[in-house]
Amino acid sequence: MTRHGSALACLFLLTALPAAAAPSVQVEGVFSTPILLTSAGQSADVQLAGVLMKRVGLTYTLSKLAEGKDLEGHRTLVLVLGASLKGLGAAGLDMARERNRVEGLLKAARAAKIPVLCLHLGGADRRGQTTDEMTTAYLPQARMAVVVKSGNQDGFFTDICRKRNIPLVEVEKTVEASEPIKKAFK
Repeated sequence: MTRHGSALACLFLLTALPAAAAPSVQVEGVFSTPILLTSAGQSADVQLAGVLMKRVGLTYTLSKLAEGKDLEGHRTLVLVLGASLKGLGAAGLDMARERNRVEGLLKAARAAKIPVLCLHLGGADRRGQTTDEMTTAYLPQARMAVVVKSGNQDGFFTDICRKRNIPLVEVEKTVEASEPIKKAFK
């Protein structure tokens, strides 16, 4: 095999591996509405998630600063992963306060037996140390994850999901996330 052919074969394996390594478990009809939609990190991606849900006709409440008490009357928590220093500043939060808020929300969701769907819609641009730390802490509590593929080029989401047997759906573009999100709900 030529050097060029070897490089192409390696590239194929590297791009195919994360999708193939994702757990193959149920990704349809996992969740119920109504949905409490919030951010973990205060990125604008939570607004995109709202647009996607509206597009497919899902009933949701968007609360950027949701707390445990806000879960009342909801059957699913959708957590949009992505840290934004600008978003945190606009919300009057620092990372410590945001982590406390999200951890309290997830604790309340566990106590109320409300399942969590995690979304990472910002792709590679929304990755970074803070987002990765939050993802490492919060994704293991999800029942399912939908991510834009460019944000998982290193297999970061795949590794976490595989270890916890969490179904992972990758999409090429943010707009394509609407279909797996729709299918995930009964």
